[in-house]
Amino acid sequence: MYLFLPDTCYGCRADLPMGACGPLCVHCQTHLQTPGPLICARCGKPLPDGGAHCYHCRGSKGKNFKCKIIRSAVVFGQQVRAVVHAFKYQDRGYLSGFLAERMAQEWDNYPPLSQAELLVPVPLFYRKEKQRGYNQAALLAEKLARLKNMAWDNHALKRLRNTRSQTELGREGRLQNMQGVFVCERPEAVKGKVILLIDDVATTGATLEGCATALKAAGAKKVMAYTFAREV
Repeated sequence: MYLFLPDTCYGCRADLPMGACGPLCVHCQTHLQTPGPLICARCGKPLPDGGAHCYHCRGSKGKNFKCKIIRSAVVFGQQVRAVVHAFKYQDRGYLSGFLAERMAQEWDNYPPLSQAELLVPVPLFYRKEKQRGYNQAALLAEKLARLKNMAWDNHALKRLRNTRSQTELGREGRLQNMQGVFVCERPEAVKGKVILLIDDVATTGATLEGCATALKAAGAKKVMAYTFAREV
């Protein structure tokens, strides 16, 4: 069957060799880049000109964020876009294994992540999750928890309403769009703990900030986030 219907690389569409591990060919895998070496100390955004923080996290502005640290395994490039799009929108939930394994590989590059006591996936609105068939962040959290031998909780956070697509909004609009969207339904699970939010992609961090606000209100000691990819 393989001779007639070989698997193809999600990045360049070249045929993958029989028994290939993962959705990308060797060439496309070499294009996966870890953010950095210079990144914002809070949000993880690459900083081409150096410095400790990006403009949005600099000075007193950074103190107001509830999500104190955001880190990502790879930069959101062409190859990553193809894999993430298939994972989210083309019923390719099995790709969570590939993404989580890369997140586990890059974990030790970010020492603050070792503080995490509980992984919590960013929730989807229930109608969207039903339509999609799964929450991609929950699949990532489950796989990563197994790889790192950690606890995870898929019921700690709930999304109260469906929101306007973040892609249509600017930075400030995204932050406003996420206000009051999430609530912690299991405060006993997060109280006094360092929580690590899990999601597929970080852009402005507005969704992560909305989740962190709900977790802090429920008594979480500290909230950080770890995503597969980081848009730049």
